[in-house]
Amino acid sequence: MDLDFHEHGAARLHGAAVPFLSRLEAIVAKLPGDRAGIRLHGVEGLAELLAPQATGVADLLGDDARPVRAILFDKSAAANWALGWHQDRTIAVKARADMPGYGPWTIKAGMQHVEPPFALIERMVTIRVHLDDVPADNAPLLIAPGSHRLGRIAEDALGDVVERCGTAACLAAAGDLWVYATSIVHASATAQGSGRRRVLQVDYSAQALPQGLDWLGV
Repeated sequence: MDLDFHEHGAARLHGAAVPFLSRLEAIVAKLPGDRAGIRLHGVEGLAELLAPQATGVADLLGDDARPVRAILFDKSAAANWALGWHQDRTIAVKARADMPGYGPWTIKAGMQHVEPPFALIERMVTIRVHLDDVPADNAPLLIAPGSHRLGRIAEDALGDVVERCGTAACLAAAGDLWVYATSIVHASATAQGSGRRRVLQVDYSAQALPQGLDWLGV
């Protein structure tokens, strides 16, 4: 079925990344090629490429939106994995600053992460830029439509939420862009085909963090 961002929490933008796909390919070609996931920060040209006006995020979050975290996923026969149903709950910041409502704190790939109040996650948008085709056998993102409206969901309640909301597979062609609510419940299976599946996932926010905390950015 066709998904609507506001109703279902996700939408496919056919060919939206085609205008900048070759430039993104050139950036990705300079990155290590033997890692399943790479958290990107300070990569020359990437922030400009991912401006919210270029990706359509400005239409959802306004002109104050900015990319605040980027991860390149590279799933292949050599690096194939599954991820169970979950919500994204952490953000990347420049430095730790303990304050009420923020925690626990973790370090991922040398970058400081923290779980903020979930209301902040609910006001964020995530995009997935597809560098390769993602048919049904190439581990498309799986989402539970409408689950973005349910707030922070306890781990032991995720199964019931998925059963109630149903599931949708986010199929894509190279150059497609998927946009979804960062709070949506989602998962990923292992790839069954032999194709490569490179996806650049980028979180956006238009919110300022409390004094003492700064978004890490891309």
